[in-house]
Amino acid sequence: MWSHFSEIYTTFITRIGEFKTTDVLDIMVVSFIIYNLIKIIRETRAVQLVKGIMLILVMFVLSGIFNLRMLNTLFTSFFQFSVLAVLIMFQPELRSALEHLGRSKIGKYWSGFTAAGTTEESKVKRLKRGINCVCEAANNFQKSKTGALIVFERQTKLGDIIDTGTIVNAVPSVPMIGNIFFNKAPLHDGAMVVRDGMIYAAGCILPLTKDNNSVSVDLGTRHRAGLGISENSDAVVVIVSEETGTISMALNGVITRNYTRETLNAALEELIIPKEPEKIERIPVTAEIKKGRKNDKNKK
Repeated sequence: MWSHFSEIYTTFITRIGEFKTTDVLDIMVVSFIIYNLIKIIRETRAVQLVKGIMLILVMFVLSGIFNLRMLNTLFTSFFQFSVLAVLIMFQPELRSALEHLGRSKIGKYWSGFTAAGTTEESKVKRLKRGINCVCEAANNFQKSKTGALIVFERQTKLGDIIDTGTIVNAVPSVPMIGNIFFNKAPLHDGAMVVRDGMIYAAGCILPLTKDNNSVSVDLGTRHRAGLGISENSDAVVVIVSEETGTISMALNGVITRNYTRETLNAALEELIIPKEPEKIERIPVTAEIKKGRKNDKNKK
């Protein structure tokens, strides 16, 4: 055992002597990746899986040190398929990590590069019209205590969710949203998906939140579905309670409640409408020259 540790120490000292600048960069990148992986899994059930894997690793090392051949062979066979096993066990966490990467600045640049050639002004008008219709409809639902679940798609595309419902692809209007969530309509039980300011699909099935222990027991399936899709994507979800008429909004696995028409409209516009760069008002050079000539004539 001591000879094994002595060998590790000797190898470590040798490697320190060969240390280069690229090694520092390598360590920083790997540390950044490990840190973000820990952030993703620390509050999920994957933590228990990581503990189990660490225990197996410790046992594998000890079996090599104490020359436990049968146990060491068993663990060696296990680790031959470890990559595939990890991909299967950590599939939800890996998907979440890739979605976070896609919502980063690099992902935004790629989205802008691949976006269709619609003008920014027409897109903003379309988004505002969709938001205004949803807010007006939510206000009506609040008064009549009609349940509603409306998902605003953002960067993360919700194709798998849309496939569970019915494609509508219609210009939004308050009467249409009212018809979709009318309690005897065939699509009223599911969610309505708004894509680029258009009512794209209705009657969609959303995943329920699983590991969110902060959800109040007073919230029903509609609210849990809204939280579930907000945990798995960057979507903004508007929820109207059928029991109380309360308007809520779910974003990034957090639900906020008691919105009015005005506060909901302001929040949605802040989250959905792209920010315009600040414009600095400049006087054209030709105008300044003409103004200068005019002042000269006045002086004369």
